[in-house]
Amino acid sequence: MITDSHCHLGSHKFSPDEIPDLIARAKENGVHRMITLATDESDIGINLQIAHDHPEVFACIGIHPCDVHETRDDFESLLVPHLSDPRVVAIGETGLDYFHPAPEGWTEEKNHARQRDFLRRHFEIAKSAGLNLVIHTRDKKGSASFDDALGIYADYASDVRAVFHCFPGPPEHAQRVFNAGGLISFTGIATFKNAQAVVDTVKIAPPRSFMLETDSPYLAPVPHRGKRCEPSYTKNTAEAIAIQRCVSIEELSEETEEVVENFFRLS
Repeated sequence: MITDSHCHLGSHKFSPDEIPDLIARAKENGVHRMITLATDESDIGINLQIAHDHPEVFACIGIHPCDVHETRDDFESLLVPHLSDPRVVAIGETGLDYFHPAPEGWTEEKNHARQRDFLRRHFEIAKSAGLNLVIHTRDKKGSASFDDALGIYADYASDVRAVFHCFPGPPEHAQRVFNAGGLISFTGIATFKNAQAVVDTVKIAPPRSFMLETDSPYLAPVPHRGKRCEPSYTKNTAEAIAIQRCVSIEELSEETEEVVENFFRLS
């Protein structure tokens, strides 16, 4: 049994009516648990409702870096009322995104500064709530967003553990996350033919240093690449990673389930 540690069941690409079928297909493929993540004000309630309606689903709440420009300054007021909800198991998805251009009316410098401010404040929320945090980073070139996020994480690492989700590699970046006390998470990218940096990281990651995810509805693994992704496809990524690491799927499952239960405090 495995967990899809990062999906977006509240996405507009999933209709509310099909959520039960998505969950049923996941369970049929050995994915017994899903963590769905909010990314903006509009889908916090949607993801929480899914988690309350389905015992297999837990939720994280946060503001994605691509949405900080249209989020109220006091975004804490959106999250804090839900921190005592037992279905809320971490803060996120938050982080830094230097890949997408600044929105209209914003300079790149101002947009990135607001993202960094929001990330720090997400860490403060996580620290006060006793929860861990899910980080997104993405760069058009170089590693500035990763470097900046890791630098901010360093200020909170003694109180909050972070997972750098959808980890793109390379191994030396993963090692910096591990050295800071953090985790990484692998998506279907690990199954892509042109993703050698990710595969290299898969091979060197110590046991119990990573989780599995789909990031659905995005990044469907082979043999579903190009289709809308869903939690059941975690199985394909798990099978590929087990082969890359020369371990059985049972061993991989045992290790990653332990990480999930500790990180999201489900045990």
